[in-house]
Amino acid sequence: MRHHRGVVPPLVPLHLGALHPVEQALTFLLAFGPFVVLGIVVVLRRRADDAEEGQDPGDPDHLAGAADPGPQRER
Repeated sequence: MRHHRGVVPPLVPLHLGALHPVEQALTFLLAFGPFVVLGIVVVLRRRADDAEEGQDPGDPDHLAGAADPGPQRER
């Protein structure tokens, strides 16, 4: 790596030049879009599972992860 007049060139991600605003938007979409989609899918699946089980999604016991012990056997 050559130095010009004793100045170290900064290592920046703009090594290919500045991105056009549309390119910046597409880059952010590509970087964060899959995580947004994953979050939406998780929320929708949890709602569907809660509706299938007949549980209230706002139930504090359900949100705390309390498991239903099921029917008790007599000894």
